Amino acid sequence: QVQLVESGGGLVQAGGSLRLSCAPSGRTFTDYNMAWFRQAPGKDREFVAAITWSGGAALYADAVKDRFTISRDNAKNTVYLQMNSLKVEDMAVYYCSAAISGYRLRDAGTYKYWGQGTQVTVSS
Repeated sequence: QVQLVESGGGLVQAGGSLRLSCAPSGRTFTDYNMAWFRQAPGKDREFVAAITWSGGAALYADAVKDRFTISRDNAKNTVYLQMNSLKVEDMAVYYCSAAISGYRLRDAGTYKYWGQGTQVTVSS
């Protein structure tokens, strides 16, 4: 069993920055490809970014590319999402997720483990 705990959400003005963190526990961190998804009220959960187990490759949704950066520190068993130039439309609950599979990393169905989510609120 893997437990994922997110932190770092909060309230920020448009144009500002936040860094989310996720620390999995229960199995070897490098077993997993990691991702961030988000869900805004009344909308489906959507892919934000993913990173392979080694950190050698990263994927981004078009909506966040060039503003968000996903990274991982395998020595600290932590994955990060650095969010810059935040927009009101980025406001959502952000979820950390973990998958053994390296295929279809943009699909929520690939991920077996999910955190409880952390709220990101962006004011205009």
